[in-house]
Order: sequence, then C-alpha cells, then structure tokens
Amino acid sequence: MKRSSRKTKKRPAQRRRTGRLSLAGLAWRGAALVLLLAAGFLAWNLVWPPVGRLSRHNPATTAFMQAQQEAWADSGARRKLRHRHVPLGSISPNLQQAVLIAEDDKFFSHEGFDYDMMAQAMERNLEAGRMRYGASTLTQQLAKNLYLSSSKNLLRKAREVILTWRLEQSLSKQRILELYLNVVEWGPGVFGAEAAARYHFGVAASQLSPEQAARLAAILPNPDQWNPKADSGYVAQRWRQIYRVMQKRGWGKVWR
Repeated sequence: MKRSSRKTKKRPAQRRRTGRLSLAGLAWRGAALVLLLAAGFLAWNLVWPPVGRLSRHNPATTAFMQAQQEAWADSGARRKLRHRHVPLGSISPNLQQAVLIAEDDKFFSHEGFDYDMMAQAMERNLEAGRMRYGASTLTQQLAKNLYLSSSKNLLRKAREVILTWRLEQSLSKQRILELYLNVVEWGPGVFGAEAAARYHFGVAASQLSPEQAARLAAILPNPDQWNPKADSGYVAQRWRQIYRVMQKRGWGKVWR
C-alpha cells in the first residue's frame, strides 16, 4: 500500500508557537546586541580619552574652543582666540572663591556630582515646565569643555558622566579647579582666567580684586553676551550677591 506523498500541514496552534519562538529568538538577539554595544561604549569611554595625562600636561586647546573657532569661520567672524594657561598659584584666590560660590559651592566636598542640586534643579524644571535650570558641577563642566560637543543627546550625557567620574578619580581637586579656570570661556574668544583678567580689567589673573573676581564669576553662564563691568541688570545683581558672600566669609577683607 503506497504512503501518501502529501506533507502534513501544520495546525494553527503549531504555527502560532513557531511564530512566538521566532519572535522570542529575535528579541533575545536584539537584547544581546544592545548589551554588547553598551559594554563596548562603556569600555571605550573608560580608557579614552586618556584623562590621566592631565595630571602632568596642560591642554593646548579644548573641544569647545575648536567648536567656537569653527563657528566663527562658518559665520565669517574675525575673532582672535585669547588663551594662556597659568598655574593655580597665579590665579587670585579671590577669583577661585568667587567662581566656587557662583558655580559649585560644594566642589571640595562632592565627588563630581551634586545630587542635592540635581534634585532641586529637577523640581524647578518641573515647576517651569521646561529644562531651564541645570546643576552641573565644575568637574562636569570641565569634562564638557575638554572633550564633548554641545549636543544634548543621551549618549553625550552618558559620556559626560563617565568622564566626570574619571576626572575625579585621576586628578586632585586643586588640579581640576586649575584646569577649569584655565579653559572656561570669559568673553568672545576669551578663555581662561589670565586672558579674562587682562581683556576685561587690564591686570594679571593674580592681581584681580574681590570685586573684579565677583564680576567675572557673574558672567559665566553667558560670557559671550554679558559684560562683567555692568552696573545694572542681572549681571550687576549677581556679582553683588557673590561679592556679599565673599565678604561674609572674610575674603573681601583678606584679599583686597
């Protein structure tokens, strides 16, 4: 008796199970790929760039300086980049204190992230209905200035977190502060404390008075647009607020 040559058709239940198994397999492969990419991203950013070199070498330029120069070239602006690295001992303690008050008053007590300020900023942003307030520490700002673009995507933020942690692990607080004060922007094409002091007040960074220091610290959120010599408006209100805190702590009297 001949056997039938027709193939047995899969029943509907069997087809559904096969489909579910195929989808499950794809999901597992996708998850494995995502984990592999995440592991590669983490491993790469844990070794590159070599932030440990900053303990001995001063950066000649930064990602932010390069981006600004490219923007000037694209717009046809003829600006000269002013920048000269000086050691922390050649930067007035008045400016060091004013910047810490204005930007990161817990700098010497945290390990790169100010979680209290982050929570407060999140609460204020929720109240405002938009991302208006930030809580970046000096170390986070240094990581962004040295290595990162101005984009605000999640990958860039992840890199910022890793680089901030690496900077804190590799460098002393004094060195992080020195690097920050030497690369931060203080006007159109003006980078670092030495260039800022000479450009705005005609003195060396070591000679800045408490008031001059407070004025420079007040414009850090928007140095391209704000004038440290302003005696009205937000800048004037802000530098006087910083100056009062300095006086309260004795800086205005000791370093005048």
